[in-house]
Amino acid sequence: MQGNSTSTVLGRRLGGELTKLRTAAGLTQTHAAKVLTGSTTKVAKMEGGWVPMRDPDIRALCELYGLSDPAAVGGLLELARVDRERRKAKGWWNEFPNLGDMQEYVALENAATAIKAWQLTFVPGLLQTPDYIRALRNDAPSAGGDHEEFVAARLARQRRLDEAPQLSLRAVVYEAALRNLIGGADVMRGQLDHLVAVARKDSVSLRVLPFSAGARHGLNCTFNIISFAEPGAMDVVYMEVPFRRIWVEGGDAAAQHDELFERIAERALNEHDSLELIANLSGEL
Repeated sequence: MQGNSTSTVLGRRLGGELTKLRTAAGLTQTHAAKVLTGSTTKVAKMEGGWVPMRDPDIRALCELYGLSDPAAVGGLLELARVDRERRKAKGWWNEFPNLGDMQEYVALENAATAIKAWQLTFVPGLLQTPDYIRALRNDAPSAGGDHEEFVAARLARQRRLDEAPQLSLRAVVYEAALRNLIGGADVMRGQLDHLVAVARKDSVSLRVLPFSAGARHGLNCTFNIISFAEPGAMDVVYMEVPFRRIWVEGGDAAAQHDELFERIAERALNEHDSLELIANLSGEL
């Protein structure tokens, strides 16, 4: 933030695309400012994601930069629309101040059309039970605030799976996350049974990467890919590392994460065998 201005993830994603187009066309911010009858400061704010972008400005810049493909221009306009709506939104997440910088993520999750989630050690947040969430929160040494408020916030996130327009969730979970006894046997049994139940939703695909897959790419990271338009067109990637959160805002890096997810999914069990494995693990507890 700078004063009352906020640079949003979607704004930076859109600004990055426009910057790339401008650079490829060999033009400067001064050229862009002239076609917008504005200042270079305005262009800099647009490219930095500091301000919501108007459709006429985007169309004018696309024409200046030589982008005429209707699908590509439409993708930029759609991203701008989602960003404008997200900036104005007063969603449920505003009722939970303890979310902190997670507010940006859950706001994007609420606006997304599809999410691909790869998890190594924990069940994805959208699929967690209340007891599992409590156990994670209780075991977090640095967790502050009201634990029950945190649980309520995470459960509020999960309503997105049942709301229209429907969110598509493709989750791949490493077998270790299913064998890790978070909260003990009873809590974990309830969590595993919940996974089997929720995976029956048409909008949810759940697969397991088993230990038998061996050493594969992706075993050193966890990430979510969030889509807002056509798959791959406007993706951003979200990752959590100790003490910070990382955004990969489009470009080649986002595409590489998408390719990595698909490679992981190819080596995972199919949905039927995944649910059978989860049910068997539950039965062993």
